[in-house]
Amino acid sequence: MSTLTLAVRDAHTMLRRNLLHARRYPSLTLNLLLTPVMMLLLFVYVFGDVMSAGMGGGADRSAYIAYVVPGILMMTVGGTVVGTAVSVSNDMTEGIVARFRTMAIHRPSILVGHVVGSVLQCLMSVLLVGAVAVAVGFRSTDATALEWLAAFGLTALVALALTWIAVGMGLVSPNAEAASNNALPLVVLPLISSAFVPVDSMPGWFRPIAEYQPFTPAIETLRGLLLGTGIGHNGWLALAWCAALTVLGYLWSTKTFRKDPK
Repeated sequence: MSTLTLAVRDAHTMLRRNLLHARRYPSLTLNLLLTPVMMLLLFVYVFGDVMSAGMGGGADRSAYIAYVVPGILMMTVGGTVVGTAVSVSNDMTEGIVARFRTMAIHRPSILVGHVVGSVLQCLMSVLLVGAVAVAVGFRSTDATALEWLAAFGLTALVALALTWIAVGMGLVSPNAEAASNNALPLVVLPLISSAFVPVDSMPGWFRPIAEYQPFTPAIETLRGLLLGTGIGHNGWLALAWCAALTVLGYLWSTKTFRKDPK
């Protein structure tokens, strides 16, 4: 077989291994899913009326549901990839990667299996949280089929970019707890973005933190696509952030993985 065929075969094997691990040990995935679901329910049923009135939507919380759901979906992606960092750290510290290094397999396939498996889990998690959002009243009646497809593609790109960053975090972490802590910014950043309130309504000293980060343009783009409204320059910013983080995460992860273990 050719080198490419062997690489694809080994990557498929590693992907299957990671998906089986996720199926056999679903507690980590469920715990990571619980946070965005609870945030969605909290902001819809506890703060929904107040937030909607504060944003000029009157007492009808449906306007705020439409606003907050895209941010919750991006938060779901950030939370799910934390599990990837933990999984990679476990593989590195428990000896299985050392065993893989002695076998005749395509070494990059180990990382590829983690990345592809994580992206698939992110998309499934987004679908599950999206189903909860629909159940609490979210509707996307103005979006076209092309906008829905673009929204799905954007979510996949964000998941890919954050996954490579999470893989790097897992590789440099000495244990699973450290990996979870290192990946915490991927959960915190959506909280200080435009996920819950518009950037324009934030204090002047805080606004740059929310504006100049990857989640805000991604959320604004996803919001525009799902609601059928304009996205302005946010689309290009979101794609640029995705490309930059993917390249950075890939180079960081592969360079770290190629180092001989101490």
